Amino acid sequence: MNLSPKATELLEKLQDKFDQDQQRIEDYLEGLLYNNYEPYWRYLAVDTLLSLQQPKTDIPDEMIFIGYHQITELYFKLIIHELEQMSTGELEENIWEDKLDRIVRYFKNLIDSFDIMIDGMQSDQFLKFRMSLLPASGFQSAQFRKIEMACTDLDQLVHSQDREKELSSVEQKYAHIYWKSGSIEESSGKKTLTLRQFEDHYETEFLDWAKQWQNINLNQQVENLIKAGKLSDNLKNKFKTLDVYLNVNWRLSHYRSAVRYLSSKGSDVAATGGTNWQRFLPPKFQRIVSFPSLWTQEEMDNWGKGWVDEQILQK
Repeated sequence: MNLSPKATELLEKLQDKFDQDQQRIEDYLEGLLYNNYEPYWRYLAVDTLLSLQQPKTDIPDEMIFIGYHQITELYFKLIIHELEQMSTGELEENIWEDKLDRIVRYFKNLIDSFDIMIDGMQSDQFLKFRMSLLPASGFQSAQFRKIEMACTDLDQLVHSQDREKELSSVEQKYAHIYWKSGSIEESSGKKTLTLRQFEDHYETEFLDWAKQWQNINLNQQVENLIKAGKLSDNLKNKFKTLDVYLNVNWRLSHYRSAVRYLSSKGSDVAATGGTNWQRFLPPKFQRIVSFPSLWTQEEMDNWGKGWVDEQILQK
């Protein structure tokens, strides 16, 4: 490639500039292929990011609670990013494995950091500042609901008591989606304010998302791999591991925290959103399985029980 005299002059000036700062010009030229010349804090919007923690009380441990849940939502965004790349199905086995491993690692990090949050907050502080959160609830994580719908068919997310009903359309299935039952007032049978707000804000978006993913969700990709004879034992086990982390371990981490903070002194405390956490959080009650073709009936009947970790994840 022949450079013009002007381009050569500019490169020489750039070389002098970078030499003065002990920087390699080659590194910056390569970076120019992909992004703008800008500092770390501006590229990551660090100042904006660090301004997003806005406690509603003066109780110190509320900052831990906010920070953890914002980190969680960022991890959810990364998981959705991976799922979108997997939705084409046109991947080599090693790419499937890498992406499944990556998503599982995200969930492992989330569970580990959840334990850190649990151990890092004092119970008495949590039980005080949580009252200022009403009616907000982790139940209202829209990204997690999207992850569920991107991982499996909507049929698998219908409440277990409604799965025998004839539900053909996306709208009918969505109306019976399992997580709605977790935010119904037991005494009146009415929707809680938490659920009403959630539906008002996201229902149209959720329906559009469900329709977008109904033929390309991860379970559909599993079925396609089975039909094509491309689901190796190793790849099958990686899908099963994701199933367990998404539908068992992640939910159990929330259940453990609820037991610690909301079952103190021999009596159960209601969740901030009015959810029936005792019946909603334990995976054995919901029995949500993303990839049913990969499991035996016995395994699904025992879904969420302790043996799942022992017999699946330790293999």
